[in-house]
Amino acid sequence: MSMKRFCAIVRETVQSLPAEIRQHLGNIVIDVEEEPSEEFLREAGFTEEEIAAGETLYGYFQPLEGVAAADMLEHPSRIIIFKRPLEEDFPDPEQLRIEIRKTVIHEIAHHFGWTDRDLERFDNNPDPFRKKDQNPED
Repeated sequence: MSMKRFCAIVRETVQSLPAEIRQHLGNIVIDVEEEPSEEFLREAGFTEEEIAAGETLYGYFQPLEGVAAADMLEHPSRIIIFKRPLEEDFPDPEQLRIEIRKTVIHEIAHHFGWTDRDLERFDNNPDPFRKKDQNPED
């Protein structure tokens, strides 16, 4: 998938959120990068063994810390979505699109104080966006 198309899915995901949520995202920048560097993974808490085994991130939330309210626009919180790990783990285009959306929403949830544990049920659902009465074959 092209970087342009990937970024469009990220943007569409944010735009599809309810206005009640979007109104609280003004101090967040959402970036897309190819993949996290080994240094980034170390800083995120990965061990050398985990990095050597190929463990990586789909996304990362960098919260705003220690910045005065007046400087919030100049120093916003940041969400990074990593393109290559998602593409490698989800080669099916439809599943990739779902996983991009899940990752964006997962990282935005961290902005609202949700932990990875809080998000387990959402993360473990193969398609949390399918309506409950919708047949997966449709």
